[in-house]
Amino acid sequence: MNARRRVVVDTDAGVDDACALLYLAGRPDAEVVAVTSVAGNCAEDDVVRNIGYVARLAGLPAPVARGAGEPLPGAPRVPRGAHGEDGLGGLGLDRPMPAVTGESAAGLLVRLARERPGELDLLALGPLTNLALALRSDPALFTKYRSVVVMGGSGPWDIPAERLARDTNIARDPSAARAVLSAPRRLMLMVGVDVTSAALLPEPRIAALSAAGGPAARFAALILRAHLASHPGRGGVPLHDPLAAGILLDPGLATAAALGPVNVVRDGPLWRGRLMRARDGRPPPFPWAPAPDTRVVTAADAARFVRGFLAALTGGVPRDAGALPPAEK
Repeated sequence: MNARRRVVVDTDAGVDDACALLYLAGRPDAEVVAVTSVAGNCAEDDVVRNIGYVARLAGLPAPVARGAGEPLPGAPRVPRGAHGEDGLGGLGLDRPMPAVTGESAAGLLVRLARERPGELDLLALGPLTNLALALRSDPALFTKYRSVVVMGGSGPWDIPAERLARDTNIARDPSAARAVLSAPRRLMLMVGVDVTSAALLPEPRIAALSAAGGPAARFAALILRAHLASHPGRGGVPLHDPLAAGILLDPGLATAAALGPVNVVRDGPLWRGRLMRARDGRPPPFPWAPAPDTRVVTAADAARFVRGFLAALTGGVPRDAGALPPAEK
C-alpha cells in the first residue's frame, strides 16, 4: 500500500466529483484534510450543499471553505446542466447547507500550505478559479504542496479536438487555468479528458453498485444512473474526477506520461489545456508561451482503476459486474 496521502480537494461537486470524494473516503491510504467549493457544474451555493451531503454520507469530518461563485473576468459562458441543475442529477435530494469555515477557499489553500509545507496534495476537480486567486496571495503556493493534481486538459496538442470530450474545467475559467499552469511548482500533474474518458462505468457496474448495500454505493449508483440517463447512447459514465484521485494515490495507474509546458489554447469559442508537445515529442508549429514543466498523463489503466473504484465504494468488487472496457493506449 502506498504511503498515506493527505489531500485538499477543490471541487465543483458534480456527479463525478461526488464519486471522487466517496472514493477518497473509502481509501485507507487517503485523508481528506479540507474541501473547497468553486462554481462550475452547478452554482456555488449548490456546490457547498453537495459537498455537505457527500461528507455526511461518507463520514468525512474535513472543514469546508466557500470559494469563487464566478470565474475570473472575461471567461466564456459554458452552459451548465450536464450534471442536473443541482449538480447531483437533479434528483431533488434534501441538501441542507453544511457548516463552513470563516475562511475563503483561497485563504484556506494558502494557510494550509504555509502551515504544512511538503505534506499535502492539492487535488483540483473543477475550474481553477480558487487556485488562481490563492496564487495572488502567494505566488510560490504550489512549491509548498507535495503535488498539485489537475483534472483537466486535453493532452498533447496534436490530438484532434473533435476526438475529445469538452475540456470543461479549463473552458469555464481559461484565465485561471493559464495562471495555474504557468506558476512555479514542486510537481504538477495533469489528468485530462483524453485519458479520463476511457474510465467508463457501464450500466452493469452501476447496477452492481446499487446492489452492494452500503449507503455510499447506493448513492453513487443513484447519481451515476441519473447522469447516464441524461446522456443516452453512451456506453457508461466516464469517471473523470475519480480517475484523477486514483492517480494521485497510485501513480502506477498512469501507464504513460509526458513532461512539458502546458498552454491554454482556443478551441472554437471555448478553450483547452494542451501539452505543447506532440505525441511523438515534437513542439507545436504555432507560437506558444514558455511555462514550467507539467507531467501530463497520456494513458491510464482504466480497467484496474475501475476495479479499485468499486472496491473503495463497496469493500469488494461485485462478481456480477460484467466486462470492463479496455484502457486507451
